Amino acid sequence: MFVSLLVSALSVLCPLGQTSLPLVVNTWPFKNATAAAWRTLQSGGSVLDAVEMGCACCEMEQCDGSVGYGGSPDEYGETTLDAMIMNGNTMEVGAVADLRRIKNAIGVARAVMERTDHTLLVGESASVFAENMGFIAEDLTTNKSLNIFTQWLKGNCQPNYRKNVFPDPSMSCGPYKPKATLNQRKRVAQHANTRSHDTIGMVALDQNGHVAAGTSTNGLTHKVPGRVGDSPIVGAGAYADSSAGAATATGDGDVMMRFLPSYLAVELMRAGADPSAACKTAISRIKRHYSDFFGAIICANTTGHFGAACNKVPGFSQFHYMVSNSESDTPLMKSVDCI
Repeated sequence: MFVSLLVSALSVLCPLGQTSLPLVVNTWPFKNATAAAWRTLQSGGSVLDAVEMGCACCEMEQCDGSVGYGGSPDEYGETTLDAMIMNGNTMEVGAVADLRRIKNAIGVARAVMERTDHTLLVGESASVFAENMGFIAEDLTTNKSLNIFTQWLKGNCQPNYRKNVFPDPSMSCGPYKPKATLNQRKRVAQHANTRSHDTIGMVALDQNGHVAAGTSTNGLTHKVPGRVGDSPIVGAGAYADSSAGAATATGDGDVMMRFLPSYLAVELMRAGADPSAACKTAISRIKRHYSDFFGAIICANTTGHFGAACNKVPGFSQFHYMVSNSESDTPLMKSVDCI
């Protein structure tokens, strides 16, 4: 009788599929990335290895056009990459932003963490560092990204992400000059465009509860050159602490990075919140200021509980993410209704 009651109690406290370690969780239905990370863990790799392999898989597969080469051209038509990786045991972080010519952004981020005393390298200097570390320089432009850029030029460079400026009268796409008034602003809002930007964010835990997290993205389509979103920013794009858990975010990085949602979610879990509640609170904090922002967050604590939350906007009422653990031993897609 006692054993039966104990099993019943555990089933309530530890729902099936939510308390098994090791664990891999990542944003979006990027199944192959989940599988790559899971295989890495199963073959004896570390959580850092798992996150790197999972994100690298998406970089090579150009997941959804929003990760890796050949996507999200900026105003010059160039694809640049952002990535980060964080070790929840040591609190070390490696990140790159505005990376050019290098396809394996998450690999470069790990090199920053393991081959330097720095946290974040950006732009051309990050690319030179990568080449010096042995990464191959390649053209990140593809026919697809070139076509996206060409169509944007034909549309008079709309939508774009400039405000309170106007282009040179002889040019449709800049150079841009400051504008004295706001009422002539020409810009198409994209805050709720779920196809304009997103990220692979991944969390991995091993059997001992060691945690790592990482991100990789090619950023925002038609972004102002040099723009860096939330993905490579510690506490915004991702955060990991093996004493509490990890979280990673996806969506409108220019808005989300202002609130450090991944850091907030981890600290909430440290204080006792379950992952779903932590994710919802992090999203709600942003929603109070930007009710129409597009974004989601996934969370996992050190016992293997996981959860997610998203902001409900037109065309985006449910968020899908991937999970793999010893209960399933295969990547499973999960869904959460947005708030």
